[in-house]
Amino acid sequence: MRGCDVPAALTNWDLYIDGAFVPPSSGERFPTLNPFDQQAWATIAQANEADVAAAVAAARQAFEHGWRQTSGLERGRLMNRLADLLERDADRMGTLESTDNGKIVRETRSQMRFVARTFRFFAGYADKIFGKVIPLDRRDMFDYAAMEPLGVIGIITAWNSPIALIGNKLPAALAAGNTVVIKPSEHASVTTLEFAKLVEEAGFPKGVVNVVTGDVRTGQALVRGGGLNKISFTGSSHGGRQIASEAALNLTPVVLELGGKSPNIIFDDADIPKAIAGALAGIFAATGQTCIAGSRLLVQRPVYDRVVEGLVARAKTIKLGNPLDLATEMGTAANEPQFERILSFIRSAKEDGAQLLTGGGAAREGELRDGLFVQPTIFGNVHNDMKVAREEIFGPVLSVIPFETEEEALAIANDTNFGLASGIWTEGLKRMHRVSRELRAGMVWVNTYRAVAAQTPFGGVKDSGFGRERGEEGMKEFLTIKNVMINLSDDERDPFAVQT
Repeated sequence: MRGCDVPAALTNWDLYIDGAFVPPSSGERFPTLNPFDQQAWATIAQANEADVAAAVAAARQAFEHGWRQTSGLERGRLMNRLADLLERDADRMGTLESTDNGKIVRETRSQMRFVARTFRFFAGYADKIFGKVIPLDRRDMFDYAAMEPLGVIGIITAWNSPIALIGNKLPAALAAGNTVVIKPSEHASVTTLEFAKLVEEAGFPKGVVNVVTGDVRTGQALVRGGGLNKISFTGSSHGGRQIASEAALNLTPVVLELGGKSPNIIFDDADIPKAIAGALAGIFAATGQTCIAGSRLLVQRPVYDRVVEGLVARAKTIKLGNPLDLATEMGTAANEPQFERILSFIRSAKEDGAQLLTGGGAAREGELRDGLFVQPTIFGNVHNDMKVAREEIFGPVLSVIPFETEEEALAIANDTNFGLASGIWTEGLKRMHRVSRELRAGMVWVNTYRAVAAQTPFGGVKDSGFGRERGEEGMKEFLTIKNVMINLSDDERDPFAVQT
């Protein structure tokens, strides 16, 4: 969007560095567009290398000279205060995020409240980061291992759920005693900058949380510039590979939460109405723009026709519209490149011979005419080797794949480069455990889908990344272990003397 004429009346958002909003040193800005009507409604600062370096330096100063010495009790108090503020402003923040990325406001407002819950969960951990005493072979040696913060964390988030993704990373990082530099997607930066205001209002010391915005150049400056002790990234597998490769040049460890092509499996003994509702929520909630989308629906042959009939009937009635309207059930693609990407996958599926059951293109009627709307789309009798079943689409496109046996379902489910989420629909207790055990994914839902909890670890295997977020495991990602060994004896032995 660089080079576009930006109306002067738009809100200009600056960078947040060292406790203050500051303009980009280059003066460069770009517009952010509302995907519902494609109108510019704000401008975002383009941070350059100098701006990023200043943010990292501020975070380092705050870590070394204050935050790392701050008690867990005080860190927890500030985090609980921030949770209160986010909950207070949940409706306003949800409206801003829906304006920025086209997700329906019913979901974005709910996400704000869940992030507040996550902050409270990790606030409770802040003063409970225990080490351990390790018994050694010699009684005159005392040994203990202490858990310590890493230092400065780089957080890079995607455009589909900016604050929810921050909630997966920032609370654990802060509770552990780290400082952070956040780089949101250039396609949806406003709520992250607005969140920085809440951080300030909560009373966090300056430099503990910093926000730099901009396109890929900003992300590259953050990853390549050094000064970070860890990077936590959410985005595509392609982006994850780039970040891991560039971070390796500085020996910076990474947590990668990447893409998915999640299998959602309906067995013939499932509660079918419940399974249909779960399958619909798994792909059409959030317009399919979520890494955990149940984009491959595996259905056992005896119930295949019944499931497909129910899916198509409900998909045809999904209400598309203004994301800010509480009656709207599905919003827009978040930005034009993603809109075009989704449509290209739909064309590919048609060319590959997938059976189009409903949808299949852009939605342009009435109030949808200027927006980035895609019809809820379902393809039937899909083969797992088709492109539509192999690659992450990140849109409202469901591939229904029939199967005969449990063994075939597992073979299809695991035949993917990804391994983030999965779902099982069955009333059989033994089957629940058997299939859960054999699925190669970081998350298995049974008789539900897209359920979240602050206490549970989240992350994937294979091309879906590595490391975990949320839960106790998410806290450990931002801690390092220091071992201390103490000689308690009074012996002054010559280290070169022969011991007898």
